Amino acid sequence: MYRCKWIASVLFLLFAVSGNAHAADAAEAATEQVRARLVASVDSVHAGDEITVGVNQRIIPHWHTYWINPGDSGMATSIDWTLPAGAEAGDIQWPIPHRFTTGPITNYGYSDEVTLLTNIRVPTSLKPGDTFPVKALVNWLVCDDVCIPQEVKLTLSLPVVAGGADGGKGSELIAKARQQLPLASPWQVSAYGQKQGPLLKVAGKVLEPGSKAEVWFFPEEWGRVSHKSKQPRRIDPDALLLQLSAGDNPLVEGEQLKGVLVVSKQTRNGTLAQGYQLDVKLEPGIAESISDQEAVPIDGAGISAGEDISFYSALLFALLGGIILNLMPCVFPVLSIKALSLLNHSKQSQSQTRRHGWAYTGGVLASFTLLGVALIVLKSAGGQVGWGFQFQSPIFVVLVAYLMFAVGLSLSGVLTIGSSFAGVGSSLAEKPGYSGSFFTGVLATVVATPCTAPFMGGALGYALTQPAVVLLAVFLSLGLGLALPYLLLSHWPSLQRFLPKPGIWMERFKQVLAFPMYAAAVWLVWVLAQQAGPNAVALALAGMVLIALLAWIYEITRHSGNKARHAANTFSALGLLAVLYGSYSGIQLFAGAGATSAASAGAVTERNWEAYSEQRLDDLRSQGKPVFINLTAAWCITCLVNEQVALSQRSVVEAFSKSGVTYLKGDWTNQDQQITQLLKQFGRSGVPLYILYPASKDAKPQVLPQILTPEIVLNAVQKL
Repeated sequence: MYRCKWIASVLFLLFAVSGNAHAADAAEAATEQVRARLVASVDSVHAGDEITVGVNQRIIPHWHTYWINPGDSGMATSIDWTLPAGAEAGDIQWPIPHRFTTGPITNYGYSDEVTLLTNIRVPTSLKPGDTFPVKALVNWLVCDDVCIPQEVKLTLSLPVVAGGADGGKGSELIAKARQQLPLASPWQVSAYGQKQGPLLKVAGKVLEPGSKAEVWFFPEEWGRVSHKSKQPRRIDPDALLLQLSAGDNPLVEGEQLKGVLVVSKQTRNGTLAQGYQLDVKLEPGIAESISDQEAVPIDGAGISAGEDISFYSALLFALLGGIILNLMPCVFPVLSIKALSLLNHSKQSQSQTRRHGWAYTGGVLASFTLLGVALIVLKSAGGQVGWGFQFQSPIFVVLVAYLMFAVGLSLSGVLTIGSSFAGVGSSLAEKPGYSGSFFTGVLATVVATPCTAPFMGGALGYALTQPAVVLLAVFLSLGLGLALPYLLLSHWPSLQRFLPKPGIWMERFKQVLAFPMYAAAVWLVWVLAQQAGPNAVALALAGMVLIALLAWIYEITRHSGNKARHAANTFSALGLLAVLYGSYSGIQLFAGAGATSAASAGAVTERNWEAYSEQRLDDLRSQGKPVFINLTAAWCITCLVNEQVALSQRSVVEAFSKSGVTYLKGDWTNQDQQITQLLKQFGRSGVPLYILYPASKDAKPQVLPQILTPEIVLNAVQKL
């Protein structure tokens, strides 16, 4: 039931093995990961009392059990009570949970220690001197890199005393657990059906405006809300708005949204978290929007990067990040072009060299200003944007790819761009015009935005949560850092002495710099493939061929007569416009449907496996056929990731087919005796387990690692 719908990254996790606990009739029982204990709110009972009994779990570090809604994977703890006739047990009272995020998978549960409480009614038929036995069969799933279902039997006998006798204080764990239960909401809460998902509106002074307290809503029912999505919030003087994202089983108007709203604050004594039980009907949507800060996980790293630094610290970090950005692979080729340009300017006056430095700096700062203004406009419109947001547009990606390709052609000597085209920034190393230096600064900014450098994260995180003026100030500081090395070289001739002397090597070095530009174009086309699919890639590559053709026509007619040259220039200009318009129109068409085809090109969605059984394995082995076995479960995080990242890839599916490998999948979600026996055979007590049997009956099976990549599986199949 609890399956993550998509997986985007490989999990690098440690290996651990454990076994299920043996059944035990005692108040305590332990596995290698969890020590369970049955405790009560009293030491003795009276006939007809209602007492509270708790199952306390102490969990070893790095492992966790699950809440009533486990999230993207997992299984909630269950308790089956065996009580004397006339006794009644209520439902589990769940303490506020924590979030566990591993890659794209988010789970809800408990680590370290938790006590699950249940109210139990004592039968009226009991008499003083009797005992009241309480038996609990407790099942849980404990996970780290592997997930292991475990079961224990716990028994607690409480003496029955006369009505006037003191029942005792009971276990202190009960009182501690009650403090961790969610309270009834003291505010009026409404839920509205928005396009992206439910909008929670808590009427009342929940938090002060500008508060750094963490807020998170945990849905009680699976699929109602996306577990992994962020929950942007807005704090008004008289209300808190929390925007949720719809899950795989979204609510419809009139249905109830149930869950726990957790508010977590930092105090001198640590983190203080309080939960509030919510149960509200989903009403028609309202015209509210949330465009400011985003909430952060209640048990994550705390306040998001940048919120705990000052304005002046952000300016300093941005300046340092901009300086280091010059060393990033995406910016270094452009900076090298400017270094060559500086050598060419060595024959000019010192004042001219300085003006080139300021022209370059002006281009950088103007570009960063434009970028900051665009961010402000998009944020005010409710968009969730950040550094490099423009590369989310396939149109922008292909245009920058064309620009990088054209720069590479120029540096290779295929295209000699005249002064009127100095803004492209490729032949500026040879051009004396200040416009060339300005637009090289623009080019440096364009190619810098996909990169990040140390110190940038905190500064940008701070800037994106601040008013427009502060955001622009931080962005300008970042731009100044990017321009600073060239600005210093142009102002202090003594620094230029460290540069090599001009010579023929400059032409060769300029040609070498073409290849990083070509590599950047290739990378951008790969980005385009992820965004818009293979059809967009074909269109972009065709555009590059046409750009190369137009560059060749322009170059061979550059020294021709006026009539021929003007005709060629007109043809080149019209051809370039045709390339740009065709790319824009085509990619607009592919961006919607192409991304789906791009995703499906790498993964196979059809079923290519058979259900595992001992008999089927024996039959295949007796026939001398190779077999790959995947022992998995719906609650196993690593299993889900491996299936998406490795076993569903087309290359792996085709390798199985070509090698005649039969793929058997054993689903241990609800346990299975045959799968349990196979796990024990290979010394395992939990999934995942991947086994590759060669065709030969005498050959030993190969056990693959628990973290799979396509290459690991392909290499194993190739060895067959």
